[in-house]
Amino acid sequence: MSSDRRKFLFMSIDALISDIAWQVCRDGNDVKYYIDNESERQIADGFVPKVDSWEEHVEWADVIVFDDVLGQGEIAERLRAAGKKVVGGTAYTDKLEDDRSFGQHELRKHGVSIIRFEEFSDFDTAIEYVRANPATYVIKPSGEAQNIKRLLFVGQEDDGRDIIHVLESYKAVYADTVKVFQLQRRVRGVEVAVGAFFNGTDFMMPININFEHKPLFPGNIGPATGEMGTCMYWSGPNRIFNATLAKLKDRLAEEGYVGYIDVNCIVNGQGIYPLEFTSRFGYPTISIQSDGISMPIGDFLYEMASGTLKQFKTRRGFQIGLRIVVPPFPYNDPKTFAANSKDRVIIFRKPDLEGIHIEDVRAVNGEWLITGSSGVVLIVTGTGLSVKQAQAQAYQRVRNILIPNMYYRTDIGDRWFEDHDKLHSWGYLRES
Repeated sequence: MSSDRRKFLFMSIDALISDIAWQVCRDGNDVKYYIDNESERQIADGFVPKVDSWEEHVEWADVIVFDDVLGQGEIAERLRAAGKKVVGGTAYTDKLEDDRSFGQHELRKHGVSIIRFEEFSDFDTAIEYVRANPATYVIKPSGEAQNIKRLLFVGQEDDGRDIIHVLESYKAVYADTVKVFQLQRRVRGVEVAVGAFFNGTDFMMPININFEHKPLFPGNIGPATGEMGTCMYWSGPNRIFNATLAKLKDRLAEEGYVGYIDVNCIVNGQGIYPLEFTSRFGYPTISIQSDGISMPIGDFLYEMASGTLKQFKTRRGFQIGLRIVVPPFPYNDPKTFAANSKDRVIIFRKPDLEGIHIEDVRAVNGEWLITGSSGVVLIVTGTGLSVKQAQAQAYQRVRNILIPNMYYRTDIGDRWFEDHDKLHSWGYLRES
């Protein structure tokens, strides 16, 4: 339970922060939750008190929490300037994520090595570029289109033939959706992310090292999703952090940034190559992290927004989190969702909710029902001193859940065993 009862106002575009709002509510705090997207407004009904607008509750709140970029940073910045305690970004930190090219230029400006890339605003020019410069590339949409995760495409062919085919298909289908995109040279190595919470003036310790699993199916097969699961642990500053995020400390302090910031990297024996920023909470990352933070999440948010929290205690070992999803995820198909998933009941064989985190769920008369539109339902976590222990706990908890047509990855955390050996031999995980 929280040591003090406080008032939290959560402001969301697409109901991403529902689980954290629910946790803060369960800890005995007063919570009000606003969801901007009308099609997502039923999410968390029965779990968290809702409001129809957020502006009229600003003065009521002890702390205001924003859950995304896409313009929320500018609002958060304005409220902080007015003296409110706010967890959220700024116009600058939003741009780090929303504008991929800007984020890469900022890394280079602060002395961080980046992978060569080109930005395009039409597909024909990009196709001609690949023909003139054959190589393996990654297609990365910018702006709002980057939220359609399946549009990110990692090339395999050395001559770029597969990239040309994908660009031609995107031109035919997504020309109105993808306005700006990058072609980034593909670098092979271990994909690892380093993140940390920032309290307005400095990074809070410890940092978080996490390994995301984005493709839909086990073995990293299938379409890219936002995230199917993550394996993580907490650490003191290491070589990856010092070579990337640490270099932006003064700039983030100048902004008064409050929240989580993460940079996803490819690392190999030649170096560390940042791919992209997440300048907000990650999803499902923050739900998994909350199981590793050894204090009530409401206290954590309040003290971070106050600037008083500099170090916090965490669980030893590892945290694993996996997403349980239903059709049509990761695609947008309202008819399939309505026919197969909407309002289906979530059944627990035993009444044990330890390690269960909600996503697109509502509660009616004590029953948990699938809602929203995306097909992401629950996050299930496990913790342990070893990755195998954390995996065993997470998958044991999954076996307690019954949802028609549910699917999930069965290999979250398996990457660790090979990746750890490489990262250790390269010296990237040593604490400084």
